[in-house]
Amino acid sequence: MATTSAGGYPACAAATGSKPVETGYIAAIPNDATEETDQDGLIRVLVVDDHGLFRTGLASLVSAQPDMEVVAQASGGGDAVRRAREHRPDVILMDLSMPDLGGVDATRQITEHDPAVRVIIITVATDESSIAGAIRAGACGYLVKDSAMDEIVLAVRAAARGQPWLSSHAAEALLDRVRRESDEPSVEPADIETLTVRELDVLRLVAQGCENAEIAATLHISPMTAKKHVSSILSKLGVSNRVQAAVFAAEHHLR
Repeated sequence: MATTSAGGYPACAAATGSKPVETGYIAAIPNDATEETDQDGLIRVLVVDDHGLFRTGLASLVSAQPDMEVVAQASGGGDAVRRAREHRPDVILMDLSMPDLGGVDATRQITEHDPAVRVIIITVATDESSIAGAIRAGACGYLVKDSAMDEIVLAVRAAARGQPWLSSHAAEALLDRVRRESDEPSVEPADIETLTVRELDVLRLVAQGCENAEIAATLHISPMTAKKHVSSILSKLGVSNRVQAAVFAAEHHLR
């Protein structure tokens, strides 16, 4: 499966060309990230799925990575909410369909309580309503369960750095949704009018998949200034992550 990084927008994404390095029967995926992160030590991961076999396999994959650790596992959304508050993970791998509390509702509760937590949905559902619902709830990534192991690992690393990650299926579904929508903006124009000219420039680059360092280089500003602009954009638009901001930009035909 081809991977799509930085929100599924390839303009600023570079292929890693990584090959898994075998450690026993689970692959440790090389960390080719060149951008500095705020991560100290291991990436703390919570794995949530109501299917025990899949959850165990996913936890084994994460544990095999030298820069990650599984701090807890949960078999349902309600359990995930409790364990997220108890263990404060950096990244959560969250199933979408669970009997007690679904992944969308669990994601919303978790991110509302702690916006710093990064949630990646990993599910069999590829319909656009599920994808859009998860993103609106605060998820920063969306993977399908047949994703390659290296894509799952790279998505976790991207999430830990605050970067969005959509599988190719998710990106295509969102693009199809945007193409079918009316030319009329679905959000009040006042939301756009609150953005400065510079913030509109930054938002366009976010929609292309650019990270802060690439935005800074393109606009000849410092990475810290780029980061502040992105934070201001998210606040003004009332969205919680860059994926939602990119969808907003696409809906409003910002190129």
